[in-house]
Amino acid sequence: MFAIADANNFYASCERVFQPSLEGKPIVVLSNNDGCVIARSAEAKLLQVAMGAPYFKIEKFCKQEGIAVFSSNFSLYGDLSNRVMQIISGYAQQSEVYSIDEIFLDLSGMPGNLTSYCQGICSTVKQWTGIPISIGIAPTKTLAKLANRLVKKGYSAHGAVLDWRTVECPDEVLASIALDDIWGISRRWSEKLQALGIHNALALQQTEPKRMRQHFGVVMERIVCELRGSSCIPLEAMPPAKKQIMTSRSFGEKLTEFADLWAAVTHFAARAGEKCRRQQLTAQALTVFVQTSPFDTHHPQYGNSATTEFELPTDDSTTLIRAAHRGLKRIFREGVSYQRAGILLPDLLSAGVAQMSLFDSGERSARSEQLMTTLDNINRLHGKRTIHYASEILSNRWHMRQQFKSQSYTTN
Repeated sequence: MFAIADANNFYASCERVFQPSLEGKPIVVLSNNDGCVIARSAEAKLLQVAMGAPYFKIEKFCKQEGIAVFSSNFSLYGDLSNRVMQIISGYAQQSEVYSIDEIFLDLSGMPGNLTSYCQGICSTVKQWTGIPISIGIAPTKTLAKLANRLVKKGYSAHGAVLDWRTVECPDEVLASIALDDIWGISRRWSEKLQALGIHNALALQQTEPKRMRQHFGVVMERIVCELRGSSCIPLEAMPPAKKQIMTSRSFGEKLTEFADLWAAVTHFAARAGEKCRRQQLTAQALTVFVQTSPFDTHHPQYGNSATTEFELPTDDSTTLIRAAHRGLKRIFREGVSYQRAGILLPDLLSAGVAQMSLFDSGERSARSEQLMTTLDNINRLHGKRTIHYASEILSNRWHMRQQFKSQSYTTN
């Protein structure tokens, strides 16, 4: 038996934790630079605010309808997500964090009523964090996702929990579920299935799995088996190691000065180094890139990148920053209005897996490791960027536009 716990309207719920007066009121959260809508509360959905709607187009409507608008506050959302996931994972021997607001649990062998057990999880998470969650239970991960979807549509008689095995007339329910509402099925696959005469989840469940494998491969075969109640997709106890790290951002205003880009690239390289060390990875190369806005027709278009390869794989932020600076000097052009810049670390290796130099004594790498560990520990203890590189503060014009951002209640 599997369960999936999903935080309800997670970003909006995070904002409500520290502003309880927003309970029951419509909320939207905007993307970087306050561009477009990336999250909506249930009340905002009822007002038919579209996902992805540009804010400048709905600004007047938001004011008319009293919709609370927030810039994205990912440090807050990430911290509350960690708290929620830690609580939920304690209720099962095995769990898999699937996204910032979803976690799978293996409830196999759990004694007693699973619905009551999961209701207890919902109550505890709400009491300890203020975040409301919904839980779907089923013999497979795919059916658990469907059960969770039904909970949010008010199908369950047990509040925020639904056990698929208690669903009356499951065939009727499956017949009402669109193909692209099934976990793992894209819009392109949905169109291809409909061309084969398969129009809903029930029709897919009743299809021969081997036939689906011939048309789509083993992934679709597993989905069909899962819809039939046969578990084929196990929990991933450990997420696969990343093959690359990207740190990039669109600027709050267009930049033309070298010092502005220098500060931005320094910050991106330092953050990429932090991510490497946290995930115990090292970089064999670094690519720095810059580009103008493709929608800016009043200024010349330009985009370029420069790649530096390292003698030895590294996670040292200082080394990454120096490489980024060298690359930026090569690709920077005067008189260009830059909208975006970033750092890419391709072909990552696990830390400690590298061909060492015959003539390297190892003293430099040992000092580098000690320095980076000390830097990370101080920032972890006293807050992000307590200690940072001086060239990061040459300019702050590259920072994102976040005029509606809430406070960093739990991280500062």
